[in-house]
Formats: sequence, structure tokens, C-alpha cells
Amino acid sequence: MLKYITVFILILSLSGCATFYNPATEKNEFILIDTRSEIALGSDIDKQIRNDLVVLKDREMQSRLDSIGKKIAYASDRRDLNYKFGIIKDEQFNAFALPGGFIYVNSGLMNAASDDELAAVIAHEVGHIAARHSVKRMQANLGYQLLMNIALGKDGSQAVSQAVGITYNFIALGFSRQDEFLADKLAVKYSRAAGYNPYGMVTFFKKLEKDKKPGLELVFLSSHPPTKERIGRVEKEIALGN
Repeated sequence: MLKYITVFILILSLSGCATFYNPATEKNEFILIDTRSEIALGSDIDKQIRNDLVVLKDREMQSRLDSIGKKIAYASDRRDLNYKFGIIKDEQFNAFALPGGFIYVNSGLMNAASDDELAAVIAHEVGHIAARHSVKRMQANLGYQLLMNIALGKDGSQAVSQAVGITYNFIALGFSRQDEFLADKLAVKYSRAAGYNPYGMVTFFKKLEKDKKPGLELVFLSSHPPTKERIGRVEKEIALGN
């Protein structure tokens, strides 16, 4: 036990003040993985994503994604990142965010969504990043030695490998219900602030429910809380004018 306490104190002393107020969650939070380390980890995971999946190089689609994405990022609670957006060649309706500001949207989702709807989806993913959901998930799952290496800037192949595994896991399974509801709430906030209609999230949910096709997995919905509950919460948030 003494060894664990010593290591914990060492991390704190070398990584500086790890407690800060996060405007996205409206809470004081304890974060050991700093922004520099988060970006480095995200970059490594991004390389793995690009090796495993087909990333489209469609100028028109990319321009649309970048234009909307940059507006959302600028309106978010976290502007210390250089957000990067990519398009996965996949007809499944899905989008996901990596640590450090990397966001991917499937081509099927982009083709199905209006600009307001796409803005809401991107804002949801930016919300995960602003709330540092993936960072907190890694903190909870990485061992103390690997966490210390990250805090000290010694990322190492083992830490990166485990971080990639953890990230792939929550991409596939989704975050907790609480995290997803918060990302939806932030999506309303960021969409409105960026000049888009926040009701785009509701119309997108309803469109997906209406246009379900046999054999087409709606990943964006299936890995998240029940759609009707999400719609109800989003509509209440919009009515509050937040």
C-alpha cells in the first residue's frame, strides 16, 4: 500500500495541479493525463484507426464535415485542441471521438443527415472530448505504472497498446448512460452556439428510427441509451434554452 501511495504522490508532484474546473461537466475534476499526453495518445490511436478502417478522401464530403466541425469546436467548452475530422467508408450510422480531438463520422451517417443533424452528431462527439470521457475511462482502466508513464511523458508501446484497446472497447460498446446523456446535453449547447438548430439531434434520431432497414445496424443508437429517452431529454434541454 505504501508503494502505491508513493507512486501516487510522485505523479501529482511531477504532473502539476491535476484538479481543475471543467465547464463541460460543471465540476472540479481530477485529471492526470494532460493535454499533451492526450493528444499523443490520440494520434497513436488515430494511426491504428486509419490502418484498420477505410478513410474516404472525398473533397466535397470532407469540406462539409470540416466546415461544420470547426464551427462546433469553436463553440465548445474546449478550444485547446486542434480538432481533426475524418470520414469512415461505412454505411452504418455511427460516429466516434478519440482522445485529443480526433473525430470520425461514417459516410452512411453523413449521407443521411442534414447539416443541422450532422452538426448535432459532431457536437455530441465534441461533448465527449470536452468532458474528457475517454481520458477518464483510460485513467480508470490503465494500471498505475502505465498511468505514471503517461503522466511523465513516457508513453511507451505498452501504454499506447493498452490505451488503443480501451478506446476500441468504448467505441464498440459506447460510454456510460450518464456520459451519453451529458454529451447529448452538450450537443444542444454547442449546436445552438455554432448557429445550428439543436433540434437536429431530435430529427436525426427520429429519421433513424423511421428509416431502419433490414440488416443495417444503427450503431449510433444501439450502443447508446434508449432512443425515446434520449429524445425526451434533448427536447427538454432545448426547451430550457441552454
